[in-house]
Amino acid sequence: MGKLALNKSTLNKEGRKVKAYKKFVPALDLKRKQLLAERAASKRALSDLDQTLDDVRLRVKEQLPMLSNFKGSVDQLVEIEDFSLTQVNLVGIRLPVLESLSLKIHPYSALATEHWLDPLVILLKQSVELQLKQHVLNKRLELLEVGLRKTTQRLNLFEKVLIPQAEENIRKIRIALSDSERAGVIISKIAKNKRLKAGVA
Repeated sequence: MGKLALNKSTLNKEGRKVKAYKKFVPALDLKRKQLLAERAASKRALSDLDQTLDDVRLRVKEQLPMLSNFKGSVDQLVEIEDFSLTQVNLVGIRLPVLESLSLKIHPYSALATEHWLDPLVILLKQSVELQLKQHVLNKRLELLEVGLRKTTQRLNLFEKVLIPQAEENIRKIRIALSDSERAGVIISKIAKNKRLKAGVA
């Protein structure tokens, strides 16, 4: 940064800067608060989702203990056929939202397979859907964290750097202008006294 010019035009320029900077602060603070609220809501939703997923896994473990002895593969019974995500704009940040999900159940013979495969398929469908929602919420939280970090950095830049620096410049300029004004008054009084003394002598 160059040397600060201690004059009235610089004083006006710094005053305009402070006004402009202070206009940004409320908007950035509001954006930060909205992001914090959305982050908290997304964390709660993710926590609820994690709990539901744990409940599904527990039900599989409790209701289908015979699964551990099953020779076949149950991983391929249910798979994601198609899903679509949309985005919502929250204060300039595009957040993903799961719009639709289509699951494919691979055919299996009801007579040639275990009787407990039907309830397992239902639980697997729930698990796959919950895991996809979990992935979307994690991505959402990641984007919110980035947006929150940037917004907080900008807010701190204005509140802790730019505004105080401009106000300090204004203070320095006012002191310098006041000193030069005072010096001008003193010089004019000295000159007046010299003229008076010269006129008397």
